[in-house]
Amino acid sequence: MLKISKVSKTFNLGTVNEKKAIDQIDLTLEEGDFVTVIGGNGAGKSTVLNLIAGVYPIDCGTIELAGENISLYPEYKRSRLIGRVFQDPMMGTAADMGIAENLAMANRRGKKRGLRWGITPNEKEVLKQRLERFDLGLENRLDAKVGLLSGGQRQALTLLMATLQKPKILLLDEHTAALDPKTAKKVLTLTDEIIKEENLTAFMVTHNMKDAITYGNRLIMMNDGKIIFDIKGEEKKNLTVKDLLEKFEIATGEELNDDAVLLVKD
Repeated sequence: MLKISKVSKTFNLGTVNEKKAIDQIDLTLEEGDFVTVIGGNGAGKSTVLNLIAGVYPIDCGTIELAGENISLYPEYKRSRLIGRVFQDPMMGTAADMGIAENLAMANRRGKKRGLRWGITPNEKEVLKQRLERFDLGLENRLDAKVGLLSGGQRQALTLLMATLQKPKILLLDEHTAALDPKTAKKVLTLTDEIIKEENLTAFMVTHNMKDAITYGNRLIMMNDGKIIFDIKGEEKKNLTVKDLLEKFEIATGEELNDDAVLLVKD
């Protein structure tokens, strides 16, 4: 479903602030893979995600999605293929529009639009049913402005919007980091359910080692712009946080020293 070949990215090239963020990485995701990506600050996790989404252009290499070379596609052109949930609950939705309007807009992604009523009664009923599973009471507030929702409600809505039209890949950029622990767990559970039910291919960046181990069928760890190990199958099922830290030390010859990761390891 996704093939990244020999991709590199350097920021501020030729200046004193030059930083090689991604260094000749190769990565292939099969259809239905749910990959969690872990690593310290500056490891390159979010940069890879942004390269896939088209936020930054790649310096070299190729990115293919569902057999289509998207390496030179602008971000808007990739949006028909990609679903994305951001770290900030305020992103990914239109705050001044209603819940139903946001969902209807997401439901039309990649489709031709004409001069007819924006939301039909039948579509409204379907959207209401999709919201019911979230158990957040949003199905009874379809006309409420999204800007009035809590962070957790808004993130759950963004997740639904990103998956209404089955994307070729779902990108999750630390999408529960700004939520309280209880709400974060609920959103992660919903994420896992939707990915499994829709057989989505997903790429989830996280700072939480436990979440990286618990969710998905595959775990990738990055350091200094490189993938230092890739674990799946039975090895991932039996993995512990201690194992993960030991693997990092073996791969890099040093201890993981990132408070953001270490504080959420349990």
